[in-house]
Amino acid sequence: MAKAKAAAAPPVRGWPGVGTQLAGRLVKLDIHGPQDLLLHLPLRYEDETRCARIAELRGGEPMQVEGEVTDCEVRIRGRRQLVAQIQDDTGTLTVRLLNFYPQQQKQLEPGKRVRVFGEARGGMFGFEMVHPRIRTVDAGEPLPTSLTPVYPTTAGLAQSALRKLIERHVGRVSMEDYLPEAVRARLGLMSLAEAIPLLHQPPPEIDGSALDDRSHPAWQRLKFEELLVQQLSLRKAHAARRAKTAPVLTSPGQLVRALLDDLPFGLTGAQVRAGDQIDADLAQPHPMQRLLQGDVGSGKTIVAALAMLRAVEAGWQAALMAPTEILAEQHYLKLDQWLAPLSISVEWISGSLTKKQRAAACARLETGESMLAVGTHALIEDPVTLPRLGLAVVDEQHRFGVRQRLALRDKGEGVSPHMLMMSATPIPRTLAMSYYADLDVSVLDELPPGRTPIVTKLVSDARRDEVVARVRDACREGRQVYWVCPLVEESETLDLQTAIDTHAHLESVLGELKIGLVHGRLKADEKRATMAAFAEGELNVLVATTVIEVGVDVPNASLMVIEHAERFGLAQLHQLRGRVGRGKVDSVCILMFGGELSQTARARLKVIYEHTDGFEIAREDLRIRGPGEFVGARQSGVPMLRYADLETDGELIDQARDLAVELLAYHRPVAEQIMGRWLAGRESLLRA
Repeated sequence: MAKAKAAAAPPVRGWPGVGTQLAGRLVKLDIHGPQDLLLHLPLRYEDETRCARIAELRGGEPMQVEGEVTDCEVRIRGRRQLVAQIQDDTGTLTVRLLNFYPQQQKQLEPGKRVRVFGEARGGMFGFEMVHPRIRTVDAGEPLPTSLTPVYPTTAGLAQSALRKLIERHVGRVSMEDYLPEAVRARLGLMSLAEAIPLLHQPPPEIDGSALDDRSHPAWQRLKFEELLVQQLSLRKAHAARRAKTAPVLTSPGQLVRALLDDLPFGLTGAQVRAGDQIDADLAQPHPMQRLLQGDVGSGKTIVAALAMLRAVEAGWQAALMAPTEILAEQHYLKLDQWLAPLSISVEWISGSLTKKQRAAACARLETGESMLAVGTHALIEDPVTLPRLGLAVVDEQHRFGVRQRLALRDKGEGVSPHMLMMSATPIPRTLAMSYYADLDVSVLDELPPGRTPIVTKLVSDARRDEVVARVRDACREGRQVYWVCPLVEESETLDLQTAIDTHAHLESVLGELKIGLVHGRLKADEKRATMAAFAEGELNVLVATTVIEVGVDVPNASLMVIEHAERFGLAQLHQLRGRVGRGKVDSVCILMFGGELSQTARARLKVIYEHTDGFEIAREDLRIRGPGEFVGARQSGVPMLRYADLETDGELIDQARDLAVELLAYHRPVAEQIMGRWLAGRESLLRA
């Protein structure tokens, strides 16, 4: 089957007052028409409604002064710069431009009258401003009557030009308020006719702090409507899914009982509960779309395996897709180990297979000889065909884009398969409510018995020799060690210890130990052989990059060293730490950091040091990174929030969720009008 060519993007067209070239730049800001301009709200505000005297300037505080240029010259002292002197009747201010254009030089010709806005700082000869905003004025020219908005912009679109364009449209474009007045009154919301002009042109007497922290009623109104649109779009997606047909996967459960009887461990209460929820979904004639989330080591794979057995016993195929070959192969080996005694074969599909091996596996799946498949992205590539696909499982689902998840779903013929997505990155409640409202969520909040607590230590890179000694001691006691590095080879921009160099160094100082090396640039069979040797206890130490972040289970490994831990994200650190503590011996994770730490890096290390609960770590991660980075626009497939804040706007989320249900049930035209205003030109962001 030939792959369809991607449709070409439609040409960008102008609209009244906006030419084609300007329209192309506005599209980069997600502005597709006049109403989008009104919804493109300021990042912050500057107060140019007042002019201070030069003698009144205070260091570090943004202020505006007006005066006459008395001197301007280009100086070359180390670097070329433009230096001007501006004078009023109270003193002189130096203006310094380290990068400048001829137009700015002309602006600052002696004799010109200018207003400059910026932060003053003390110098050898009084106050100076570096790169202030400069505007030529006439004597007696009136000051602005509203605060000056500062907007997000893009290359080729000056802040002043965008500001004038929006100012012109605020006065001309009407924004109809689709929310009924009774609803606004019930929720205590300002009207759009009041809120939008106020946010673009706030009067100087307004509460500046309420504008800055976005608690002002005008901000609350826009944040609420943005959240409402997101909830409406997610609920429409949920309803569309329920309208599709999926195979009803019910069976006597003989295979499930046989597997449970063979397992050397019992299920936790959380696993039983999640399994019951999944079984109930599989028995429905519409597609399941369930997120199974649980901390590292909570036992998601066995829950997925039981669901896959349900599909097989009902006469349908199941497929599990994972983002890396190491993780996918780990799943394949576990499933094969569990299911081989039941005479059920599992096909392995990956890019590392030979053409002949892959063709044979694909043929068995196409004919239905094989009912289960596990693989990487190779699963969604032609010519893999799964004609009776009844259940698609996606592990570490946030690592796949929306199109990749849908491509696996579309492998089924005629019906939509049930979808089970798994994640070891716990999702905070507010994030789940906002970005995953069209998913049903099962949570594994218990760890299987036998998992030992992990002690986390923060150690400066200056104490590397002590860490190496700790590694030697652990190996002498018969334990194994992971040593994780952020890069494979030298980087010109980051002075980091690399996996290759670390491996060589450890081999030189720990000559009595067997030390392996694994990273993403090795061939698949080399990685597989090294990982197998470590799992079998043939290697004492495994030096690795983050390829071991997920899917590696070696109970004898009790020490994890993470090099330059400040360079890793919280989710990565938590995942890596979860590679140890899988046996009965106390385990330790050493986070080594180097150099001066940024404020964000300090915050991350403090969180991972103080917490072992994945949900608490995820909540802190959301606070530090924000929802856009936490979810990822390409991965989420839903409109990203520009104005609402999931940490502080929980009450608005609750209200928006409840109103979305009400509007779709009783006032659908209103819901469609509101969505049309916010999502015009952005329909591709909605989950299919």
